[in-house]
Parts: sequence; structure tokens; C-alpha cells
Amino acid sequence: MFDVIEELKKLPGKPGVYIMRDSYNNILYIGKALVLKNRVRQYFQFSSNLSPRIRTMVSKISSFEYIVTTSELEALVLECNLIKEHKPRFNVLLKDDKSYPYIKVTTNEEYPRIFITRKVLKDEAKYYGPYTDVNAVKDTIAFLKKIFPLRLCSKVLPRDTGKQRPCLNYHISQCLAPCQGGVNAKDYRQMIKEVCDFLEGKQGEVIGRLQEDMERAAENMEFEKAGVFRDRIFAAQKLAEKQKVAESGDNQVDIDIIGLARGTNDACVQVFFVRNGKLVGRENFMFRGMVDVEDTEIITSFLKQFYAWTKHIPRQILLGALIEEDKVIEEWLSEKIQSKVEIRMPQKGDKRNLLEMAQRNAEIELQRHGLGYEVALSQLKDILGLDAPLKRIEAFDISNLSGTSVVGSLAVFDGKLDKRQYKRYKINTIVGQNDVGCMNEVVGRRLRRDVNSGLNGQDEGRFGRLPDLILVDGGYGQVSAALEAAKILGKCVPIAGMVKDKKHRTKALVLEDGTEVELKKHPKVLKLISEIQEEVHRFAIDYHRKLREKESIRSVLDEIKGIGSSRKRELFKHFGSMESIKEASIEQLCRVKRMNNKIAKAVYDFFHKS
Repeated sequence: MFDVIEELKKLPGKPGVYIMRDSYNNILYIGKALVLKNRVRQYFQFSSNLSPRIRTMVSKISSFEYIVTTSELEALVLECNLIKEHKPRFNVLLKDDKSYPYIKVTTNEEYPRIFITRKVLKDEAKYYGPYTDVNAVKDTIAFLKKIFPLRLCSKVLPRDTGKQRPCLNYHISQCLAPCQGGVNAKDYRQMIKEVCDFLEGKQGEVIGRLQEDMERAAENMEFEKAGVFRDRIFAAQKLAEKQKVAESGDNQVDIDIIGLARGTNDACVQVFFVRNGKLVGRENFMFRGMVDVEDTEIITSFLKQFYAWTKHIPRQILLGALIEEDKVIEEWLSEKIQSKVEIRMPQKGDKRNLLEMAQRNAEIELQRHGLGYEVALSQLKDILGLDAPLKRIEAFDISNLSGTSVVGSLAVFDGKLDKRQYKRYKINTIVGQNDVGCMNEVVGRRLRRDVNSGLNGQDEGRFGRLPDLILVDGGYGQVSAALEAAKILGKCVPIAGMVKDKKHRTKALVLEDGTEVELKKHPKVLKLISEIQEEVHRFAIDYHRKLREKESIRSVLDEIKGIGSSRKRELFKHFGSMESIKEASIEQLCRVKRMNNKIAKAVYDFFHKS
């Protein structure tokens, strides 16, 4: 039996990380401390000084554990890693963790390439980003390809040199044809250096070098070559003009400017990226359920989570308010890039103006992204009679056709409908058409993933923590089935059913006691529930349709001798549908990967029997 009072007495006076758990062993909160015994004891003393959110968290604490570190910096790094892994319910979490596009320059190759990627690998390539607008990234790369004759192929050089004729890009002067030995590696890498300089905001230097090349070519009477340089200069100037000049006074220092805007329940952080005196990009990040969280806590949590995964760390970070942990975060970031990083709060001048601009943009993004949902979630919390704010909602639906190919779907609303977190379920224990039984199985399987979640490698990512609300498609029968699954697993999660009218439009919520709440009087809640219900239903139908198509392919093509799983996959990939496969000629079938004339004829004959 864990005795909190006795365990508090055992806390060491050393730096470290502490982990708060509830009675089901779920992680509620992860924090760091310079002196563990002082910090952890604060949660259990003078509760009136704690915010409502932390008081709610403390009321749920059943046990805690701690990890002693050698320094506060080491505790900070460990805290960042554990929060990223476990995403505790009461930590301020950066929700916008989608995969952002980067520009990758493959400097690990002898003749580097440039392209868009969403994966940052531990290789020797250079990555620029992250960027929010993938179209802007595409435009940047298109401009760079106009300015610099880069190779676009994926050939392995110099291994593949001379094996094929040069491509069209070479003949229209948009590639130097390194695949034919048309340029040596040293000259090509000089061009790549200019590409990297351009991406790092040194457009003036690049344009100056191009100007010198143009003048030198003109002096040598190489007017066609000079014209090429002239066109590249125009393209470079056009791209540079798209970037707002930020006269920060530190044109050689990379700066991130962080603005914060607050709503009733949500917050938005806007980051401006200034590189070599130019504003080269911006990002915005949403935080949900921030009703009683201090601005400094939001900014501190953002700094830890954002700079734990971003590739580029600037020399200066500008904030609108000072934070308690600024020195240890500076030390952490300086150690990461082996160069001094400063966190500042500008009071006047150009940097202050830029900070205010970032804050104004954060306010605009907050209004654009979340105010409608924010009000709806607050009203929904009141309808359900809940104390804690709603952040994460998981919705379930069942789909079948006369009891065949029965599937379940899970859609997740986490500040927005987040498709990356959706899940599909094949029904394993229920035979025939029994939506209530299927709902019990699916909800139970989802909640079972949370049972063993913990610090020792058992956590299963986003599903290692409980949702704030479960919605099931259906009436009281489905709600009861979900409640039974939660009860068996010892899980305490609010559950409600989403009910439609005769025209298949969302009309009401069914509560755990069977009460039906009409949503006409709550239009914002009605809109939110309708979106969630339609999305989880669409996802279930899509999965059901794919399974039926696979069953159809399996039942027909399995009868043809020589057609195995690989050839079935290639046939469907090539033709797209069973109908197209049936109508294909032997010649068309032979064009499919893994097909030969004998097998193609067998397929054709099977569908064209007299």
C-alpha cells in the first residue's frame, strides 16, 4: 500500500523528475525539480494556492515515483523525453504534432539533390524547416531549380555515370548532367553551397555571386551564358522579395520570435523564424484546455516540446514575458547546438515590434482555428455534467452488411478531427448482426490498451491515456455496452450515445442514465457532434467497403491457377477494380508487374469462358 505521507518524507533533496499516478496506475503528470523534496511536497500543501486544474490532478493522485538526476539540465532532458512518450493528461501538451514538410539537401551524396521530405533522418544531409505551407515549400524548390541547374534524378552517382543518355533537363539547360560527367563534384558542390546559403537567408550573397558570374561571362563575350545568369538573378530576386525584411539589428544571428494569444479555453503560440535578418517562415501551434494555466507555463511547455524535436535551434529566442526556467533551457539548447543560445524579452525597437506582430498573428490564428470548438466543448461539458474540461474525444461506430464483414471504427477529436489517430477494428468475438455486442468488443479492446500503460515501456503512444469522453454511434443499448466494457476494465470514462433522426441527421445525445438530450437548443454542440458522428461513420463505411472488395477479389481470383497474393495485389494496383481486370486483354494483362504471357492468358480465359 502506497502511503503518500510516508513517501513524502523519503524524497531526496536532489534534482530529478517526478511522475504522478492515479489509482489505475495511469500517469497524470510529469515534472522536473531542482530539489525534489521541496517541489513534490508543494502539491500536498496549501491547496488554495494551486490552480483548479492542479487541484483536480492532486485529488486523483494515488502514488508518485521519482528519478534522481545529477543536474537540473539532465532532469529537463529526461522530463522532455517522458512527456513526449507518455503525454500525461494534466501536462500542457503541444497538440499540433503533425508531420511538417522540410526541404532536404542530400549533402551526404557526392552530387546532392534537393526535395521535400517529412522525415528527418539521422544522416549527414541538411534539413531546412519545418514549414506549415507545403505549397510555399514547392514554390521555393521550383524557384531554386530555376536559379540552379540541380539534378532531379535519383541515380546513384558516380556508380551510374554514363549508363543512360542525359535527360531532357540537360538539353533545356536545367541540369548540368553529372550523370554524364558533365560537371565535376567540386564545382557542383559549390553550387549546392549557394543553394544552402539561399535557404539560410543569405540571398544577398548568392545574388552578388551570380552578378559577378554574369559580368565575367559578358566580359568574355559569352553572352548566352551571361543571359542564363541574368535569368537566375531575376528569379532569385523574385523569391527574396517574397520574404519580409526584418531589420532586427542582428543580421548574422538566427532568431525565433514567439507570440502568445489566449482564448477562454485555448491558446495559440505563433513562431516567426528570422534568418540573417529576413523573416523566412512562421508556424502556429494550438493548446487546448488552458482555462486556468498561466501564460508562462504554456510558453515553458512549448519551448521544451518544440525544441526537443525541431532540427534548427536559433541563437536567440524572443518572448513576451520572462519564464522561471529560462537559464536551464538556455543551457539545454546551447548544449544541443554547441553554441550559446539566449532567451530575451525585448522592451523596445524593431525586435519588440516583431514580437507584437507575432502576438497579433497568434490572435488571428486563435480566432480562425478554435473559438467555435472552444464554445462547443464548454457547452458539451455542461450538458454532460462534467467537472474537467474536454480535450480528447474518441468516437466509435460499427458497420456491417447483413452481419458480414463486421468492422468497428474509432475517430479522434483532439482539438480537431485528427485522422492520424483513427483506428479500425475487425470484429473477433461476435458472429452475425449484433451492433451492441460489437460495440462492447471494440470499446473494450480500445480501453484494454490503456490497462498496462506505464513508465516501463508498456505505453502505446496516444492510446496509452484515457480520453476525456467516449461517444458511441447509437442509443442506450450501445451506451450500456460501452459502459460494461469500461466497468470490467476498471475504467472511469464519461460515455454518451449519438442519436440520429429519421432523416439520418444527428439530433440528440443519450446519457449514461438513459436520458436523451435534444441538441437543437445547442447549435454549436450539434455542429460538433454532427461532424464527429459523420466522420466516424464515414471511416467505418470506408473500411467495410475495402474489406468487401478484398473478399470479392479473393473469392474470384483465387480460383485461377498461378494467381497468388502478390499477383492479386499487382493486378488490383494496376487496374483499380475487378471490372477492369475482367475487361483487360492478354496484352494489357502482360504489362502488369509479376505477370507473364501464360498467367495473363489464364486470367483472360477465366473471365471469357464461353
